[in-house]
Amino acid sequence: MSFVRARMRVGVLMRWSVLAACVLAMGCDLAGCDRGTHPGQIGKAAPVFALNDGVRSVDLAKLRGHVVVLNFWASWCAPCIEEMPSLEALQQQMPQVDVVLVASDETFTEYTSYLERRPVKLLTVFDEKQTSNALYGSFRFPETYIIDKQGVVRRKLIGPQEFASPEIVNQLKKLAAE
Repeated sequence: MSFVRARMRVGVLMRWSVLAACVLAMGCDLAGCDRGTHPGQIGKAAPVFALNDGVRSVDLAKLRGHVVVLNFWASWCAPCIEEMPSLEALQQQMPQVDVVLVASDETFTEYTSYLERRPVKLLTVFDEKQTSNALYGSFRFPETYIIDKQGVVRRKLIGPQEFASPEIVNQLKKLAAE
């Protein structure tokens, strides 16, 4: 009987240790999920870049004086695709705001193939070398930066968003009025 009890105790201890390890791993994952929602860029000048992919171009310096919603995305990124209609709705609702998308697909062919299958009604440009998102420290997509008229980063949004939400629209209206 003591052998059976000892074996049962070992089994219970093993289950508890596995459970504890899982909880610890989940805690570490959740702590790492933040990805810097309050990065050092908030309140500082947005890194400036110019891109030309041979079809479209964007120069962030030329957008000074405008509120900019800068979104880093890729066609292989399901959350990026999920939020695309919301970004399009925002641009439709707020034409005074410049919504700029920077794609970081693996190849230009993949990027253009995606745009042929699902046209995007926003200014989107391909960044083959991923230099623009590197300036912002964004390597996991989607990540979006709200930049005010003076070129200062005011907010960082991580993951898919509902850009036409009252919270985001109200913030953009305030920035556009400044």
